[in-house]
Amino acid sequence: METPNEPNPKSNPPEAEAHIRSAHQILKALQEKIGQHPEIGQAITKLEMALNDLAIQTGGLL
Repeated sequence: METPNEPNPKSNPPEAEAHIRSAHQILKALQEKIGQHPEIGQAITKLEMALNDLAIQTGGLL
């Protein structure tokens, strides 16, 4: 059985990182267009946390 700390060979962290960065950029652009909105800010924060989690899980290889 795989432990949580072992890298999953089936996952693709660089691809996940690209998706997260793209979503982050889209939300930032939307935030600039419509101004500060609590839900957009929360979504941006969650994306940043997910990206940090991926970096930790991959040993910073992102």
